[in-house]
Amino acid sequence: MINNTMKLLILMSALLLTEISLAREVNEHANIASPDKYQVLLENEQVLVLRMTLKPGESDNWHKHNAETVYFEQGGKAKIKTSEADFIELDIPNGFVMWHDSWQHQVFNIGNSTITAIIVERK
Repeated sequence: MINNTMKLLILMSALLLTEISLAREVNEHANIASPDKYQVLLENEQVLVLRMTLKPGESDNWHKHNAETVYFEQGGKAKIKTSEADFIELDIPNGFVMWHDSWQHQVFNIGNSTITAIIVERK
């Protein structure tokens, strides 16, 4: 029996191993594309550290990240759009940590609780 954390890890691994072709090129980082959802905690020549807050029913705008580590302080149910036609639905547990190479996406909070995450993105 596979638990939710294992499902999440399998989905994120599949995403990491799959090259996603996007219908559009985006040059805006999350804090520029959605300044109301991403707060800059630290920025220097090496890293960009953000806090993402998505209330139930909210989404951010299409954006990019450089290679990143994400710590979900408060998880929840999310849908991640990775291209015009591709979505991944996830149940993210509180305290979950993930690493991801550079990518573009949009995040939708489809659950009943606010999702908060700390994102450490290399420059």
